[in-house]
Amino acid sequence: MCGIVGYVGNGNGVQFLIDGLNSLEYRGYDSCGIAGINGEVKVLKTVGRIKNLEDLVPEDLELSIGIGHTRWATHGGVNTTNSHPHQSFNKRFTLVHNGVIENFQELKDRFFKNVNLVSETDTEVIVQLVELFSNEGLTTKEAFLKTISKLQGSYALCLIDSEDKNTIYVAKNKSPLLVGIGEDCNYVGSDALAMIKYTNKFFEINDKEIVTVTKNDVVIENKFGEIITRDTFTPDIKHGEIDKGVYPHYMIKEIDEQSSAMRNILSKYFEDKKISIDAEIVEKVKEADRIYIIGCGTSYNAGLVGRHYFEKWAKIPTEVHLASEFAYNVPLLSKKPMFIFLSQSGETADLRAVLTKMKEVDKDYKFLVLTNVSASTLSRECDYTLLLHAGVEIAVASTKAYTSQIAILSILAYEVATQIGRKMKFNLEKELAVVTSAIDSILDDKKTIKNIANKLFTERNAFYIGRGVDYYSACEASLKLKEVSYIQTEGFAGGELKHGTIALIEKNTPVVALITNTKLDLNTRSNISEVASRGANTLVITLEKLARENDYAIPNVHEDLAPIVSIVVTQLFAYYAATGRGLDVDKPRNLAKSVTVE
Repeated sequence: MCGIVGYVGNGNGVQFLIDGLNSLEYRGYDSCGIAGINGEVKVLKTVGRIKNLEDLVPEDLELSIGIGHTRWATHGGVNTTNSHPHQSFNKRFTLVHNGVIENFQELKDRFFKNVNLVSETDTEVIVQLVELFSNEGLTTKEAFLKTISKLQGSYALCLIDSEDKNTIYVAKNKSPLLVGIGEDCNYVGSDALAMIKYTNKFFEINDKEIVTVTKNDVVIENKFGEIITRDTFTPDIKHGEIDKGVYPHYMIKEIDEQSSAMRNILSKYFEDKKISIDAEIVEKVKEADRIYIIGCGTSYNAGLVGRHYFEKWAKIPTEVHLASEFAYNVPLLSKKPMFIFLSQSGETADLRAVLTKMKEVDKDYKFLVLTNVSASTLSRECDYTLLLHAGVEIAVASTKAYTSQIAILSILAYEVATQIGRKMKFNLEKELAVVTSAIDSILDDKKTIKNIANKLFTERNAFYIGRGVDYYSACEASLKLKEVSYIQTEGFAGGELKHGTIALIEKNTPVVALITNTKLDLNTRSNISEVASRGANTLVITLEKLARENDYAIPNVHEDLAPIVSIVVTQLFAYYAATGRGLDVDKPRNLAKSVTVE
């Protein structure tokens, strides 16, 4: 989970390298560095954020070719030595790497058994192999190819050679990488966000391809040396979208953007009061005897809500699985499964592992991905894509992608149910419009929510509880609070408290109950009474029609769709609990946004 950039051209690439790394910092922020050729190879790297690196860059530094990296540590501690870029022993070759080399210890033992490597990283083995094979008489490209042939695992690589000031050697496997096309220059980056300020024309790079990038040319070859001709693409991203604007953090900006994201979804997925989804997608879901929703973290929690829609509305048995478990512990599958992947970035390595595994099991299986990024790996490799249309999401803690995933799952399930012949007693477009207005109302009440958060989350531990779909919301609410505020938070089914968890309740322990289902109102309130009698500091978030004194009431919406609304309150709780502690909510410790390693 790192970010890499590269530049080669007639101009000075230093500013691009810094700008690109700033745009990729959400992928990793343990350490960072840049390298380029300016007479000799210049390497600058440091621990911490990109701003620390900027302080090291001389004002007069000029690089017509350069590479950069921002790191989320996987092998070796967080220090300057382990930071990228890494160099070969003779300093001729310099390399940055995103991914994990699974056989690096084997390669180290085989080729460098009696050699002391400089760092503890898996990456250094790659650049040292390039030097080793170059010393055998191979060209840089040949040495790079031979090195890649030895690697097992995931990688996105940029290599420069001090004896060739005009070429960046690029390759990828499983990790995302794009080449951007400029005027008298070309760019390389882990995603379009790194380059969108400079270009909107990109080449996709597929696994096992090698690319030679010069200022005037981009040559893509497969592993057999055959040149690949490919059209460029333009992503649906504008440079202004990645700016915080007037907001202090991306997280609060993206929380605020949820109502506009919902309106965007309504405009994209409804036409003339009818749902507008590819008929083939609907047909494949209808034909399935079981749906398997696969996700990680927040996307997994969205999948739990989606299961409710498919089973209650369309009457299709649905399972939800963690991608990291499913890939290596595949359950007994039904005869005609349909797989739905949920991934904000479309690059989630655990999901891609599931996709690869299931394609090996049966080439006729069908795969649908819900993602925010149209040109992402999962979008390219799955049979079908439904875009979230949520706009760029930068903060590590996902907010608007989560509510967008639930909204689109509801639209798909509703359309499938309708096509099957189920009589739906409500108009989904109308109800989602009501949901959008409800979100606006909550966003207008930030001052009240901030005051509640400051009074409520004062302890080291906290709990969210709920029943039915509110339990799924409790799981997501707890994840959001723990990942940005570092408060140890758990989400539980309300009825399970008395089966063990209530032992953790102490005086002033925050316990928040989500109640958006009329039938379960009294049950969950009983659970709140149980913890309150043991000293817990309690709060109920509920619909206006169910609200009692001291509850936080949200506008009435269709109860099945209430998770899209109630979660916004808990997102704001997480934000204010974290900022109240002086924490960087956009970049929580030990976390990265796009999880591109397993």
